[in-house]
Amino acid sequence: MSLGGNLYGLVVVDDYSRYTWTLFLHTNKDAYSEFKNLARKLQNTCFSNIGAIRSDHGWEFQNEKFISFCNKLGISHNFSALRTPQQNGVVKRKNRSLEEVARTILNDSGLPKCFWANAVSTACYVMNRVLIRPILKKTPYELLNGRNPNVSHLKVFGCKCYVLNNDKESLGKFDAKSDKSISGLLS
Repeated sequence: MSLGGNLYGLVVVDDYSRYTWTLFLHTNKDAYSEFKNLARKLQNTCFSNIGAIRSDHGWEFQNEKFISFCNKLGISHNFSALRTPQQNGVVKRKNRSLEEVARTILNDSGLPKCFWANAVSTACYVMNRVLIRPILKKTPYELLNGRNPNVSHLKVFGCKCYVLNNDKESLGKFDAKSDKSISGLLS
């Protein structure tokens, strides 16, 4: 379980740009509402309609609410054949890449596994801005937004931070202003 109480991650990949969104779910039942929110957000911000989606035959995607939502918006919902993960190869590879990068981030920072959602979110954010599509020679961010990404604000995941020493009423000139060093996340 993540710090936010999530047990699952839903990865959505744009087929053209390979831009990726990660949605974190308390239960599989939340997939519909999270996808619905993402679809509306994308249609409002990208000013285009979603033409088609592809998913496996998971019950979270193959239910009446999901199907009626897709039909209402004119989204063609394609399913991969049963027991053929290679038909969802792009998303399967993206899942594996996100998992590997998140594992590396957590191991390098020394943070507990409950930070997995933060690590996956960070991995997704960075991968959208630094991975180059070989044929198009642009990052997913560039393809989706039409401009180069700014990465100057990126920091190391799990940097040391310090808790301000509020226990002392008056600090001496050379007394430490922090109580101790802790590992934490930078926003």
